[in-house]
Amino acid sequence: MEFVVDVLVSIFNKSHDEAEMIMQTVHEQGSSVVGTYTYDIAVSRTNLTIQIARKQGFPLRVEVE
Repeated sequence: MEFVVDVLVSIFNKSHDEAEMIMQTVHEQGSSVVGTYTYDIAVSRTNLTIQIARKQGFPLRVEVE
């Protein structure tokens, strides 16, 4: 779970407390909105997150809606 918090802080610029709240929401409800971004930024951050997660062996799921 710390990996998710680290990603939210480093890639999505969330505070540590906000990242923990988002992570807890995902844990309890299955998903959460991380933020509202332009399409290009959302896709870029999503791809970066997935790349880092796979490299470190985490099956993290991130989607752009």
